[in-house]
Amino acid sequence: MNSTAPGPETPRQEGALRGELRLFFTALQFFTRVPVPAWVGWSAAQLNASARHFPSVGWVVGTVVGAVLWGANQLWTPGVAAWLAIAAGVLLTGAFHEDGLADSCDGFGGGWQRDQVLAIMKDSRVGSYATLGVVITLGLKAQLLSLLAERAWGLWPVLGVTIAAHTLSRWGVLWIMARLDYVREDALSKSKPIAQGVARGPLVFASIVALLPAALLGLPGLSAAVSAGLVAWFAIRYLRRRLGGYVGDALGATQQITELVVLLSLLSVTPAVEHLSRWP
Repeated sequence: MNSTAPGPETPRQEGALRGELRLFFTALQFFTRVPVPAWVGWSAAQLNASARHFPSVGWVVGTVVGAVLWGANQLWTPGVAAWLAIAAGVLLTGAFHEDGLADSCDGFGGGWQRDQVLAIMKDSRVGSYATLGVVITLGLKAQLLSLLAERAWGLWPVLGVTIAAHTLSRWGVLWIMARLDYVREDALSKSKPIAQGVARGPLVFASIVALLPAALLGLPGLSAAVSAGLVAWFAIRYLRRRLGGYVGDALGATQQITELVVLLSLLSVTPAVEHLSRWP
């Protein structure tokens, strides 16, 4: 590797704080369309090392989604606010995870053998499984965010729920990367640079970042964290059986499904917003 390439590959080569900030920005520019400073640079190893900041990206996306939901609810109906919040999230991430959900629905829905599933996922055409999967998922999220807008009494309750949903959903993705091997052989895959697994230290750091918003939600947050863990556990078992590992599209699908499950958990019989509504 050229020693003059921009950006170090790990934070060990520079100050710890600046190094972690570089890795955070690396993850942010990979998973969102947010512009980052030029000094961040890029390399495959740098992207792989940034995996521990996936839940940190969830803090950013969840904050934007929650702020739009709360702000739009002051002007329009909860339903309109919910769809505007979803649109903001899609624009912010470039539909990165929704694309993985669509490809996974087509692949697992239309393919029986491993090679069939992988081939269908690579096909850029959108099939009926993808259409139904994305419509149902976005529709359910819109209903849940609308319910959140109706139940919440302030900005903090809304942000608490949306941030928890986005951090926990990206936390589940890390567990898949830590437990399974990447199975696609081509080097053109978008997830290839982050396909080297996640070590214990980064996983612990990411877990703290991901679980903090859920902890602030009290008992409903604990239930949501358990729900996210169960989705990851099921995804690991399913992907191991169907593919023998994971691909990038499966990570996107897991993020979307986990986000939905967390919202379902938080907005169930004992809504988390009742806990946060007591905040000043």
